[in-house]
Amino acid sequence: MTMKADTEDYRLVSEAIKFPVVRQTAKTSRVELQTHGFEVDLVGARRDRLVLATVKSFFGSRGVVAEHVMGSSQTKRFNSLYTLINDPVVRDAVMDGASQRYGYPVDQIELRLCVGKFAGGKTAEHERLIREWAATQIVGAGPIRVFGLQDIAATARRVASNKTYRDNPALVAMKVMDAAGMLIPNEPVGCQNSAHTR
Repeated sequence: MTMKADTEDYRLVSEAIKFPVVRQTAKTSRVELQTHGFEVDLVGARRDRLVLATVKSFFGSRGVVAEHVMGSSQTKRFNSLYTLINDPVVRDAVMDGASQRYGYPVDQIELRLCVGKFAGGKTAEHERLIREWAATQIVGAGPIRVFGLQDIAATARRVASNKTYRDNPALVAMKVMDAAGMLIPNEPVGCQNSAHTR
């Protein structure tokens, strides 16, 4: 995400930061409010836009499941992993909190979901469903934007191939691996083999 933001002229403002959100508890005997902190993994900024990104790698598991992201799973615990994405009350409160903290109007704040591994493997069904659903969720500056591993890795490769020095350990590691011949050569845009893009 840092490199993806870097190519769009964003600067990393903060890594993980919590925004307090007041919510009513499930008690039925009386109204009780509790404050919970909802974490945004990365915050990037430029003059006209603030980006809030939640990152879900899930490399060692099944992957990011569409029903969990959308909040439609029968298992509420799994839905709650994505509350920042699938709960409009929390999303709005976090957007308001980011607006107050960083001074951007809500309509200049963008929400992103960065995914390391989507569930469903080669069928890409979960990725498709997540992207379609996110495109319908208007938050702040527009729909929730979804970035998969291929999006992020392609951007990292592009930035790492630039001759300009960047003080970024991940870019340095990519430059070293490229120089050692350990990376698959970049192909021109539009000519990627499907084996490299999925």
